Amino acid sequence: MCAHVLVAEDDEMQAELIRRSLLAEGHTATVVHDGRAALDEIRRVGPDLVVLDLMLPLIDGFGVCRVLRRDGDIPVLMLTARGAEDDVLLGLELGADDYMTKPYSPRELMARIRTILRRSGRAAGGPQNDPVVRAAGIAVDPVRHEVRCDGQTVECTPAEYEILLAMTAEPERVFSRRQLLECTRGTDRASTERAVDVHIMNLRRKIEPNPRRPVRLLTVFGVGYKLSGGRG
Repeated sequence: MCAHVLVAEDDEMQAELIRRSLLAEGHTATVVHDGRAALDEIRRVGPDLVVLDLMLPLIDGFGVCRVLRRDGDIPVLMLTARGAEDDVLLGLELGADDYMTKPYSPRELMARIRTILRRSGRAAGGPQNDPVVRAAGIAVDPVRHEVRCDGQTVECTPAEYEILLAMTAEPERVFSRRQLLECTRGTDRASTERAVDVHIMNLRRKIEPNPRRPVRLLTVFGVGYKLSGGRG
């Protein structure tokens, strides 16, 4: 019904951003933070795709990729902070299916993952059957890049869309401003944590019956914000 993606990324915030994006696309995700744990999880769960950071501790991404290609044909999407052509070429020679250089847009990353899964045939039916994420009367469609609230189309800026996508994927979860800021990195690089408050205020005008008394997009004082209302 969906793909199981293993995310091997030592940057915990980046890993969390990828995990949320995968959930929003209808996939399941396992996250690990070093190469040894990546190989253990690959042997244990047999994922459909591995998102692999090259700069992992214990065993780097090159070493993980070597083992993967020796033992099987699981698709690999490499992530690298290095811009060196030699690193990219080595990764591709080891059998990686694609690569992205940091920083990257979460939307582009999901598009690359869809392409690899479609090409490999590992996610029959895949998330495209119904990729729409629903919670609190809000529906976010990551394929059409559309938002609807109570059946009505909502026009969002790119940053607002990314924040709402993350929060709709995990209703009732409390997000800090920093976590929500990370959601906008691919669309709004000049943004600050203070700007998150502005995005939330604008979203309330669009999705709340009474923005002054929000019932969906709630403030959790001293922590951040959450989308209340449950799935559906």
